[in-house]
Amino acid sequence: MDKVQSQSHNLGVKRVLCYIVLVLLTIISLFPFYIMIVNCTRSHMQIQSGFSALPGASFIKNFVNLAINKKTESTFWQGVLEKYGVALSSKTGNYAENYPILRGMLNSLFIAISVAAITTYFSAMTSYGIYMYNFKGKKFAFRFIMAVMMVPAQVSTLGFISLLNKLHLMDNYLALIVPAIAAPVVFFYMYQSMEATLPYSIVEAARVDGCQEFITFNKIVVPMMKPAFAVQAIFSFVSTWNNYFVPQLVITKKTLWTVPIVIASARNADYINNDQGINYMLMTLAIVPLMIIYFALSKYIIAGSTAGGVKE
Repeated sequence: MDKVQSQSHNLGVKRVLCYIVLVLLTIISLFPFYIMIVNCTRSHMQIQSGFSALPGASFIKNFVNLAINKKTESTFWQGVLEKYGVALSSKTGNYAENYPILRGMLNSLFIAISVAAITTYFSAMTSYGIYMYNFKGKKFAFRFIMAVMMVPAQVSTLGFISLLNKLHLMDNYLALIVPAIAAPVVFFYMYQSMEATLPYSIVEAARVDGCQEFITFNKIVVPMMKPAFAVQAIFSFVSTWNNYFVPQLVITKKTLWTVPIVIASARNADYINNDQGINYMLMTLAIVPLMIIYFALSKYIIAGSTAGGVKE
């Protein structure tokens, strides 16, 4: 009896220690985001004066200076700003024109959603073909895709840009979306997920019933793989939203800038045209869509992956 109580006590102590460690790690992980949100409520001078963990009173001013174009604002907005005593920054000139974050967010949203959709779908289709079919060169095809996964994107950049110039696809979103069809990393995880959760018997039963392969994939495999689709869609969306290297080589027009390009341009501005409060507001706005996407799809991550499936 004493031995059982001792083991129970030790287990309780270990559990408490685990909770303490997890709480500390959570605080450490979230602290930079907290500071970013706090700084977006402070003015440039307040940020320059030093660190503060308390919010300021410049949230509306920073947002207005970032969101409203001084050259194109309507009389309606002028009246609103005058009513609430908010003035566009004279120091920064016109932040909304120089660093169009709202347009950049729409551009990034379009690219990221498109890439997440086609990457996840076509990678799953490729995984299904290699997983379900036996054909000559199957192992070679799998190993070749794995080998491609090991090649850094920077290695093929020069050839990629040269090809885009010849195809006249510079400053074109197709150059950022179409190549996403070939995503070895997503293919690998979808293949591993199929091996773990997709029984052959379900597909064989559909074939016996006369179901075509394309219909089998869309009507049976895709619904069963919802959790895997959600996880890879989230990862693809986040990586595309945060991608700076390729877009800054392909996109030169300011109207086509993505969020990372806008942020990099604002941070690289000279001292006269730099406002740290507005920059932090810019970065805060940039993470809002990521949080929305995560919370919208997170339920699928923990959902059962083969609801109604047959175990082999």
